[in-house]
Amino acid sequence: MHYARTLNRRGLLTCALALGAAACDRRPREGASASPEGQTAPIPSASAAPASNSETGDLPVVTVLGDSITAGLGLSAAQSLPAQLESALARLGTPVRVRAAGVSGDTTAGGLARVDFSVQADTDVCVVALGGNDLLQGVEPARMRANLDGIIGKLKARGMTVVLAGMRGPPQFGAYTQAFDAVFTSLAEEHRLHFYPFLLEGVALLERYNQQDGIHPNAEGARIIARGLAPVVAAAVRGLPPT
Repeated sequence: MHYARTLNRRGLLTCALALGAAACDRRPREGASASPEGQTAPIPSASAAPASNSETGDLPVVTVLGDSITAGLGLSAAQSLPAQLESALARLGTPVRVRAAGVSGDTTAGGLARVDFSVQADTDVCVVALGGNDLLQGVEPARMRANLDGIIGKLKARGMTVVLAGMRGPPQFGAYTQAFDAVFTSLAEEHRLHFYPFLLEGVALLERYNQQDGIHPNAEGARIIARGLAPVVAAAVRGLPPT
């Protein structure tokens, strides 16, 4: 089914503010709109690893493969999701070195194209956090699934543990959203992955946790995301079975 034909351009851009509406049952604030800048022309992340090798020694390495949220768009390196995830894991008694591998505007196709060089060989656990830009662009869920499946397969073939972070579409897109959401759950089950169902849980559509564009989390929003994601990543680092 060609879902993209049923989603007009205006709807796709508005969809950016509706990410996670199925989870938090809120509506985008009146007058808010998403900006397409940076969505189609990936820009390498400026985020640096939260700590240096000398500071972390031989700690496990967690790489976060994602888009602008992982890249920390609009935030300093210390405020970004990777840095805050490292801090959250330390508080859980799981010290690691978290490495950012986010590219603003990246889709699952972009992630598949660069996974071999973006995720370095010393990675123990890779968090795959892609799909938001596929939703914005109305990418066929079947194509997105194939891309994510390819990313997961490449990482597993390299002996890395995979954590899949899902996204959710707005309920008003009906069958498209159902198919989109199902991609993440089905892949998690098929590959028996550690799974965090919705990356923006507790942050989506809440003005106080997002930047002015209403899409990208602010520093506090990134902290909330990290706090929610950390237990799942910790279980993966410790070698516990997926739940």
